[in-house]
Amino acid sequence: MPPLTRKALVSVSNRTGLLELANALTHHGFEIVSTGGTAQALADASVSVIPVGDLTGFPEVFGGRVKTLHPKVFGGILYERGAKSHVRQAEENGIGPIDLVAVNLYPFEETIASGASFQTAIEKIDIGGPSLLRAAAKNHATVTVLCDPADYPSAIAELDANGGRTTPEYRQRMAAKVFRRTAAYDAAIARWFTAEAGDGPFPERLPLSFDLGAELRYGENPHQKGAFFVDRTSGDEALARFRKLQGKELSYNNLLDSDAALFTSRSVGDGTLTIVKHRIPSGVAAAPTLSRAFEKAWASDPVAGFGGVVAWTGRIDRAGAEVLTSKFLEVVVAHEVDDHAVEVLASKPNLRVLTVVREAVPRPRVEVRAIDGGLLAQEADVAVEDDAAWKTATKRAPTAEERVALRFAWKAIRGVVSNAIVVASETATLGIGGGRTSRVDACRDAVTKAGESARGAVAASDAFFPFPDGLEVLAEAGVTAVIQPGGSVKDAAVVEAADRHGMAMLFSGRRHFRH
Repeated sequence: MPPLTRKALVSVSNRTGLLELANALTHHGFEIVSTGGTAQALADASVSVIPVGDLTGFPEVFGGRVKTLHPKVFGGILYERGAKSHVRQAEENGIGPIDLVAVNLYPFEETIASGASFQTAIEKIDIGGPSLLRAAAKNHATVTVLCDPADYPSAIAELDANGGRTTPEYRQRMAAKVFRRTAAYDAAIARWFTAEAGDGPFPERLPLSFDLGAELRYGENPHQKGAFFVDRTSGDEALARFRKLQGKELSYNNLLDSDAALFTSRSVGDGTLTIVKHRIPSGVAAAPTLSRAFEKAWASDPVAGFGGVVAWTGRIDRAGAEVLTSKFLEVVVAHEVDDHAVEVLASKPNLRVLTVVREAVPRPRVEVRAIDGGLLAQEADVAVEDDAAWKTATKRAPTAEERVALRFAWKAIRGVVSNAIVVASETATLGIGGGRTSRVDACRDAVTKAGESARGAVAASDAFFPFPDGLEVLAEAGVTAVIQPGGSVKDAAVVEAADRHGMAMLFSGRRHFRH
């Protein structure tokens, strides 16, 4: 019996590199079997192609939902070439071998990230594609599988170097990549469908899928490996979708600090600038211009600001760029950078400058942290808070000016690591205490950094005061009004201390721990 002609099944949604791959396969003696639009694209390029319906004797049906789901396709991929019973059954059923499968999947993740309708997203759930890839990966002992156009050049090089075949090691690596890809694809569908079904953020299984964005030089320390991964389903407003305009390679710590800075600025609102050092904001300010906001945020802690990371929820103009380049900073994140600012920022070529699309409304999202052998997951603290629910706990209510400042401080405190104390004016932090093991120490840090500016200022505490001592520190520094969640068994003593100093105190009823 003459040897069976080798066949390659090619069915792709992303046609990058398609013709180069097809020409290489033809050159090495493969017959190409293809489907729908891929077959048409190949035919239009004068590449000889066999429509899958000619192979199966069955047409594509149901608007293309069923094309490759047929024994002559899956049998050709899956049967073991060295098993006599498999070979006999293949001959008896007219099933020829398919020795290479190049398939990439419908762009489901990109579709849902674009905000498409439910029905549009449903139609982008690929059924045959993952099945073909998994079948070929399972039988990688003899079948080459390609799920990513980025691998076409290496596949062509393998064919050229090995007489039209690939090595077992190559096939195994490509098969492993397939199982990672199909697992991520299914995870994205599961997460989206779970949300659409209203099953909440924490179902009985938490499917996660992320694409490698970049390998980093190292993790938190040089002896630790590090990498950055991207959720393919995230929208352009996510930090992970940043566009890097200039600067050195980003580090693990740069990205952590950038996330903390952007989270804080977004918590306060548009036109807010945050300076972060080691995940803790050192200054937060809102102003019509970046230059003014930076000046006020820097004054909150000019020592910690050195070598910090800045996030500005607005556009960087020339004046703003001149202020930013006057200090030593590691990273700047903003929504936009105008052309004049680009020229100024270029004078500091090592400064990393990132842009991220403006977030129209706070996005519900899940935060995940690893523990030994597992994960912790929670809803992010991004919900909009109604200050009408705040209650005056003291004899004196805040003045209108104090209430504006308290509102600013309460928004800013969401980004500060607990125990968190923020001393603030109406538009800027004056001193921040965070990451302390006791609240009274955080109070001391905040008023020490604020100095004389604390007199007549307000303060926010992310959790209740367990004792009056922290409040006493604030009062002695001249703070006149405080907002805190309340709920301590010592609330009465804390309120009594505030009344004794003539302070106003609001109970928000909501805690903002950030560990």
